[in-house]
Amino acid sequence: MCTGGACADIMRIDLDHVVRRTPSIFDPRIGDSEAETTFGHCWTTTPNMQRVIQRTASARKQALKRTNKAHERQELLERVGIRRARKDFGGALSSQFQAARKNRWEDWEKGPLAPMRDSGLQRTTYGGQDASVLHPPRLPKHEQRRHVLFAEGDRVCVVRGRDQGKINVIQQVNRDSETVLIKGINMADVVIPEWAKDRMGHAGDTQPQSFPVSFDDIRHVIPLEDTKTGKMQNVIVQHAYAAGPYTERSEHSKLPRFTRYVSGLDVEIPWPLEEEPVITDGEMDTTRMAVETSTFTPTLEQPPMPSTVIDELRNKYSRFRTRHDPEYLKEKMKEDYRKEYRNSVSMMTPKTDAKNFKIAQLAEARKANLDANGNGILTPDAINFINNHIQNESRLKKPKKSKSKSKQTA
Repeated sequence: MCTGGACADIMRIDLDHVVRRTPSIFDPRIGDSEAETTFGHCWTTTPNMQRVIQRTASARKQALKRTNKAHERQELLERVGIRRARKDFGGALSSQFQAARKNRWEDWEKGPLAPMRDSGLQRTTYGGQDASVLHPPRLPKHEQRRHVLFAEGDRVCVVRGRDQGKINVIQQVNRDSETVLIKGINMADVVIPEWAKDRMGHAGDTQPQSFPVSFDDIRHVIPLEDTKTGKMQNVIVQHAYAAGPYTERSEHSKLPRFTRYVSGLDVEIPWPLEEEPVITDGEMDTTRMAVETSTFTPTLEQPPMPSTVIDELRNKYSRFRTRHDPEYLKEKMKEDYRKEYRNSVSMMTPKTDAKNFKIAQLAEARKANLDANGNGILTPDAINFINNHIQNESRLKKPKKSKSKSKQTA
């Protein structure tokens, strides 16, 4: 049995032999392009690289599965949150309605003896609404509209509610809940908490606020020319739709790209004008001349960045990496050759070698006693034994002659 040093020498000699057998990969006299071409044909066929590819594919599959599960969980949490918010919002409105109905019935029952609810602790906050009612819950994505036809600055008319018929300008659009805030419309007092009074700088306990109005309760108001008189007059648009052309907006614009039209007339409803933001240059801002000055000219002779930057951009030891360095591929191929050498070289004692040699001889002897069809070949002694056995069997099986008895007559 070889010692550690002897085995190491054998391994080193065999590895050198392997290197000599594949000069296109390891020989420095061969150019890099030829070596890369050789790698392109053989690196994926090695067992080690096959394991690396399978590991990368498995890691990607597991990461995709984790991402899908995270998305599903996030969607579930969003649905639960929306359901809880809608339940709380509905509960708050229901409690207010029930309290108002109870107070109205009590006032009617007691008449002059009805309590004065606008006195005592509720003297300054009676009739005020809770701030939670200002923010309706957002709708699920499958219930939201694809195109929102309202924008900040549009003139709209309220067609349903206590302020029906009033016209004013939209101040804010909430696409998630499909509501808008209209200037001076749907006003109500909101109770201000104690902790918010100092921040807002408000001394009173309540403050008037515009409450949200649904998209279904408002209509556009646009100027159109009367066909009979030829004068421009304000018209309420009952139905509108979105279509092309789709225009490009600036980065600061909040307007959508589509165009809106009046249904039936196909008259375009213009979007409100937006003010350009005022940008002031500061001391730390870069001048336009410095930005437009070219400081780098790429060439074909040298790469645009150092080769070490690639390892910073693409993790060298990532499980998801599919492109590897030539040094890494060479090392993997060397590992395959080492494994192949260990499987081919016998690391046994002389006694074990003699035993294996004897077993091989016996196998060869058994193989020599077989014919072309794989059947055993009989020896002459076996053939004589079979013939004698057949003859004895035939002799024993000969029929015996029967003696006929003569009939005696009286």
